[in-house]
Amino acid sequence: MADWKTIAVVGATGAQGSGLVRAICADPAAKFAARALTRNVNSEKARSLAALGAEVVAADVDDPASLRRAFEGAYGAYCVTFYWEHFSPDKERAQAGAMAEAAKAAGVRHAIWSTLEDTRLLCPLDDPRMPTLMGRFKVPHFDAKGESNALFTQAGVPVTFLLTSFYWDNFLHFGMGPRRGADGGYAITLPMGEAKLPGIAAEDIGACAYGIFERPETIGRTLGIAGEHLTGSEMADAFTVALGVPVAYNAVPPEVYRGFGFPGADDLGNMFQYKHDFESQFRAARNVEASRSLYPGLRTFAQWLEENKARIPLE
Repeated sequence: MADWKTIAVVGATGAQGSGLVRAICADPAAKFAARALTRNVNSEKARSLAALGAEVVAADVDDPASLRRAFEGAYGAYCVTFYWEHFSPDKERAQAGAMAEAAKAAGVRHAIWSTLEDTRLLCPLDDPRMPTLMGRFKVPHFDAKGESNALFTQAGVPVTFLLTSFYWDNFLHFGMGPRRGADGGYAITLPMGEAKLPGIAAEDIGACAYGIFERPETIGRTLGIAGEHLTGSEMADAFTVALGVPVAYNAVPPEVYRGFGFPGADDLGNMFQYKHDFESQFRAARNVEASRSLYPGLRTFAQWLEENKARIPLE
């Protein structure tokens, strides 16, 4: 074990981090050791990671000192933030900065920063196509991550920037799965028109990240990942096959989606509009075959549905 390279995984009990911890622990070659960072080391999820062989360590992204201690002696660090817990771009930037500084202080040799595009580079604040939110963002949960890229670069951290995609796991939560309409039929609702949406199984993000840690030549690069690019109609057809009930695609205008009223609806409405309006650029950054080269077990949407169809609530 002395020559194992430890990877400190922020958010190890979350969607991305748990996939990485599991990938590290499942590798029979044992190239790395997993250090699972979590606020609650006694949670059921934390105990399940320990049972796989991970070292479980208490750390909090809002506590820079705890991050420095948790990163100490690690070869690598997986850095991710949790925007939907607080809806604050400023807090997200502070958390990213704390991770960057901790990685630098610990002498981490390879960090991965799970990031997204700063949408203002293609859609400036004065662009009237979508509203400006919070006075300075188009898509707050994207823009906060994108502008935080510079914090890792300025700190001198050897980093790979990882662009993620829409989690198919979102269909299990947040009311995004098929819902029954007034006509009694089921439909998924997205403001994507017929543009293709890059998506991925959340656990596969961590598995792809493991492939990046195996490739130190990716340091300094930006890599985007996706399991498949699908239209809303194609996803609805896949739901129909998997669930055994007809599922339609309800393509609503982004302004309608922004008005749905749930927390973050305006942010998500702008996000989907960005993915629609800048489809070619957004998709080009997320190559499926390149993703599969990082993780050969990369799932298609149909495969993910087959594994998870029993968990999809039909409302």
